[in-house]
Amino acid sequence: MTAALSQPVPQGDYIPARRAGALIFTSGMTPRREGVLQFTGPVRRDQPLEEQRDAVRLACENALAAARGLLAEGESLAMILSLTVYVAAEPGFEAHSKLADFASARLREELGPAGIGARAAVGVATLPGNAPVEIQLIATV
Repeated sequence: MTAALSQPVPQGDYIPARRAGALIFTSGMTPRREGVLQFTGPVRRDQPLEEQRDAVRLACENALAAARGLLAEGESLAMILSLTVYVAAEPGFEAHSKLADFASARLREELGPAGIGARAAVGVATLPGNAPVEIQLIATV
């Protein structure tokens, strides 16, 4: 298990997450540590997927940290309802879903079967700061 990350640093005029009752919606999280992007894109079609594992996992951990930042003492995340993985990929890249599996695996490590919810893997031309991946979660307490 990875050491807990601090709350992600917003890169614009937004908050890391918003809670409504038992639901927590995170903003899109890129692979940053203390506000500094650790990986850049785009994801190349001829690049082994393993080379993006750490970027995907870090973005996912930031989303988890944002969600956990809204938990009251004694509360925990009960399940992930939805995971959206945006991939900044060059034309011809077709393994969006396989790349998103790295995020699903991270969530399963954290929450067991409750870490796997509905999911979308979406290819985009670019992401903020030239990030290779951005992850957004909807979770329940």
